[in-house]
Amino acid sequence: MAEAKIGVIGGSGLYQIEGLAEVEEVRVKTPFGEPSDAITLGSLEGMRVAFLPRHGKGHRISPTELPARANIYALKSLGVEWIISVSAVGSLKEEVHPLDLVIPDQFIDRTKSRVNTFFGGGLVAHVGFAEPFCPVLSRILYQAAKKAGDRVHNGGTCVVMEGPLFSTKAESFLYRSWGASIIGMTLLPEAKLAREAEICYATLAYVTDYDCWHESRDSVTIEEVMANLPRSVEMAKKILKIVVTQIPKKRECLCATALKDAIITSPEHIPAHLKKELALLIGKYVR
Repeated sequence: MAEAKIGVIGGSGLYQIEGLAEVEEVRVKTPFGEPSDAITLGSLEGMRVAFLPRHGKGHRISPTELPARANIYALKSLGVEWIISVSAVGSLKEEVHPLDLVIPDQFIDRTKSRVNTFFGGGLVAHVGFAEPFCPVLSRILYQAAKKAGDRVHNGGTCVVMEGPLFSTKAESFLYRSWGASIIGMTLLPEAKLAREAEICYATLAYVTDYDCWHESRDSVTIEEVMANLPRSVEMAKKILKIVVTQIPKKRECLCATALKDAIITSPEHIPAHLKKELALLIGKYVR
C-alpha cells in the first residue's frame, strides 16, 4: 500500500484538497472499524499527503459519532508521522474575531461519550499529554499562516465540548472565565489518540463565530458558521501548500517516542489479541 508521511484531517467545509497530483483513493480496514471515509493519497507541492475528511464526504458523521480511533490508526498504517488538523471553532475572546485563525496549544476536555484511548482491556498505558500539540508542527503552521497573510493567533486554549448542540450562555460565560480562547467539538479524542500513536499533531482552528456570549452579536447559528466557512477553507488550502514544504525530514520532538516507558502492563500479561491488534502502535516496545 502507498504511504505518506503527512496526514491532513479536514473539518467542516474541507472535504477535498485541490492541486493533488498522482491521486489514489484507499480504503483502510482497522481493528476499530472503518475510518470516516476513503483516504486520498496524492502529492502536494512534491510531498506525499494522506487526506481524510473528518465528517465524511457530504458531512454525514456528527462529532460524537466520529470513528476517531479508526481514523488515527488508518493514517498511522499509511506511514503518517505528522497530522495537520483543520477545524471550525467559536471564539471565547473579544480579540479573537470571526475569520481569524488560532493555533491552539492547550485543551480543556468537556466531552462525555467518546472512547479516548487505544488502550484498555488488559493493556494499560499512561502517555504524557501536558503539551497536547506538537510544538514543532504548531510553529510551522503559525509561520505558514503569517506567510499566507492570515490573521493568526499563536497559542490559546480550546474547550472541546460534546455537541452536537452549541453551548448555553451559562456554559459560554463559564468557559470564558477559565481563560479559554476558542471552543469546538472535534479535536478530542483525535489529539489524544495521535499522541498515543506517536504522531505529531497540530491544528489550524478557524473561527466562524463568537459562540453565544457576545452581547452585540446574536447567538451562534449554523447559518453564520456556514457563511464564514468558504473563506476559511480557501485560506486553509493556501496554508497547507506552504506547510507541507516545511515539514522536517527527521522528527526530534517527544511526540515520536510518546509510548516509551508509558506501557505499564508487563508484556507477559498483555493479551495476545491486543499484541496483534496494536502491533502497529506498540510493536517496537512489546514483543
